[in-house]
Amino acid sequence: MWLIFKKEFKELLRDRKTIIFMIGLPLLLFPLIFGVAFFFMSNAAEKAESEILKYAIVGDAYAPAIAQEFAAKTDKFELIEIEENADYAGLIKSETLDFVLEIPSTFSDDVLTSGQHQINLYLNDAGLNKVYRRVSEIVDVYTQAFQNDGFKRLGVNEKQQQALLAPIVIEQQNIADDREVWGERIGGLLPYFIFILCLQGAMAPASDLGAGEKERGTLETLLISPMDRYKLVLGKFLTICCAGLITALITVSSMALWGIILSQGMAVEFVVEVMAMVGILDFVLIFLMLIPVVAIFAAVLLSLSIYARSFKEAQSYMGSLIMVVIFPVIIAMMPGVELKGGWIWVPLTNVALAMKELFKGTMDYFALFGIFTSTAIIAGALIAFCVYWFNKEKVLFR
Repeated sequence: MWLIFKKEFKELLRDRKTIIFMIGLPLLLFPLIFGVAFFFMSNAAEKAESEILKYAIVGDAYAPAIAQEFAAKTDKFELIEIEENADYAGLIKSETLDFVLEIPSTFSDDVLTSGQHQINLYLNDAGLNKVYRRVSEIVDVYTQAFQNDGFKRLGVNEKQQQALLAPIVIEQQNIADDREVWGERIGGLLPYFIFILCLQGAMAPASDLGAGEKERGTLETLLISPMDRYKLVLGKFLTICCAGLITALITVSSMALWGIILSQGMAVEFVVEVMAMVGILDFVLIFLMLIPVVAIFAAVLLSLSIYARSFKEAQSYMGSLIMVVIFPVIIAMMPGVELKGGWIWVPLTNVALAMKELFKGTMDYFALFGIFTSTAIIAGALIAFCVYWFNKEKVLFR
């Protein structure tokens, strides 16, 4: 068994494509993903903030002060003249306008007499255009002025004004620290990337050690050797598992490394704070939980590779496996799904939930026993199936 493992692992290290999947992607993918995402998000937000919005005002004669305020801000708004009964929705969808402001004929500065006003804002809120916020910045000035004028005429002092505007105020006292808050928001994405990278790291050697040997005609040579077949399977399994674990180790190490780099002031403040809060023990536990997960991946991938007629067919089967891996992670990100009760025993989902809890700093370490036990049992059963699969001649030579 160890002789097979030593042989296969040496050949694995000579394969440039495998090395890229095992080392290159985990080491560079995390900073690249976050860097590109932050770049595009910041660019999109900056563009939306600085974009000159094309608008039209219907009923501007009823609120000339508001109309003049929009007209004065030529660096932010551009007035477009439209017909009185124009199709607002059609103009906005065709991007002729960004928004239409419709002011009612009952609009008046004397709110005590006229009552509450309703100004209709027509916009396409599906995009990142910040129309509502930018319009509100102008209208709110007049809202505040109307309020102050009304209160002054009624003889209401400032304290009474506050009480009337907000009779009851709920002051939030959040007992969660920053790590828990941000860990809840972004911790669910952590297993998504790690699982995919571990699977990708194990795919290349798995395809080669089963279907690849069939194509090269070297599988028959191994089968006629005096070595027991289960040892052949375990040797190949350990090679695939080792490739996946190396990928996992480099992935977790990459996270820790970039966390240290980011903490030196090279990234967004909240990322720096969160990454600095995650301890070394948490990273070690994340890696240890990946061992039985990688064993599951290795056993399934080797079974598929043994069954496949060719290298191409094996890659086709394995590509579909990505969806199977993503599904438990998606379940872990659903609201209300927590690392409690029966979820501790659900394979892959429990590991994904545990990673999120470790990232948040709220991990119940006793739950790790259930996670390791359930995942290890499934991994053992899949390894046994892989040995059974390898002993069937109709599978090996189909």
